[in-house]
Amino acid sequence: MTSFDTTPQLNVWRALLALAVVFVMLATTGWTALRNQRGDTPLKASLSAWEDGRIGGHRLPDPQSQPTKLARFFSSLTERDRASLVRKYPLAVGNMNGAPVELRYRANRIALGQAREVERERMHDSRLTPSGKYEAGRRMHRFEDLMEKDRHILAFDPDGSGRVAEVFGDLREADRVSVVVPGVDTDLLTFQRTRRKYSAPVGMAESLYAAERAASPSTRTAVIAWADYTAPSGLGIDSATGLRAEEGAERLNALVRALPNSSPVSLFCHSYGSVVCGVAAHSLPGRVSDIAVAGSPGMRVEKAAQLHTTARVWAMRDADDWIQDVPYLEVGGLGHGADPVSTGFGARVLSAQGAKGHAGYFEPGTASLMNFAEIGVGAYRSVHCAHEDGVCRTGLSGTAAA
Repeated sequence: MTSFDTTPQLNVWRALLALAVVFVMLATTGWTALRNQRGDTPLKASLSAWEDGRIGGHRLPDPQSQPTKLARFFSSLTERDRASLVRKYPLAVGNMNGAPVELRYRANRIALGQAREVERERMHDSRLTPSGKYEAGRRMHRFEDLMEKDRHILAFDPDGSGRVAEVFGDLREADRVSVVVPGVDTDLLTFQRTRRKYSAPVGMAESLYAAERAASPSTRTAVIAWADYTAPSGLGIDSATGLRAEEGAERLNALVRALPNSSPVSLFCHSYGSVVCGVAAHSLPGRVSDIAVAGSPGMRVEKAAQLHTTARVWAMRDADDWIQDVPYLEVGGLGHGADPVSTGFGARVLSAQGAKGHAGYFEPGTASLMNFAEIGVGAYRSVHCAHEDGVCRTGLSGTAAA
């Protein structure tokens, strides 16, 4: 399930907070570091091969170079050379901030095909248990889904539970770009769902994209379903701390800085995703115009001003969302700080009418989705505030997309 989706487990979360000292001791004695150690991965192997590679007799640039430098490199190549790099290093190119988005789409299609074949073989591996073979089959079918010709996969990493990002709309030509940042239990297998569609990143992004087009048909928009960070799994130590958020914030910042052109970017951050956005806020480029959080356990600050961002900060929470019962505090690194919809926090508080619980903010027909769409197209004067005084629109101008 996505983003703290099981109410009875709230007691677990409270217990974690109560045991703050114990967990801090565990962290300082290396528990966290040991848990996150990994060996070589397919992506690392592809990047290593890239670093040893050459084209036209010249060494390839550092894959960690600034996106502008990598963009210049790719633009200097012939189409034949670009195609050659995609074939040789699909995972590297598919995840390279600075590579042209169309090239990343092509590279990730190849990488997905390779990952699919790995899982197909694992389905028949006699060393695996029946449950292991079943899991391999699930992953294989997910990779096939992501390979469909009308899908645009901007990032893909099959390692572990996996990471992925998908684009809806034309990213290069977009007047405005929206990024959906999901929460707990987001991975390759939960990236999209048939049941409870709008609680998964793909459904969230599809719903927002449709709503933005309806809100302003003349505005060219693009929406990214961004599950390209390792989200916490379940309600444990990772979900109660900022460790995963810090890792995710670094990746989110890299994504935004590599997006083509200079269109305004709005972030829509759900549940633990709002922790990621809170940690990232101070380092994000100025093109990020809005950070909107829904069902947030906190943004790891006590006031919006402490985010140190020029972006407008918006917050919403449905009256039925159980996240309101989570302790809004931070003790010894556990917990995520003040409630973003509280008066003292200083965010612009939006209506979430109709959202129905923690996972319903992107459901069509809800005030929450409508508000997200208005923000996404820049129609700030059209948003619906949580309070009748309309204070969330204070100081804003314009009723049409910017």
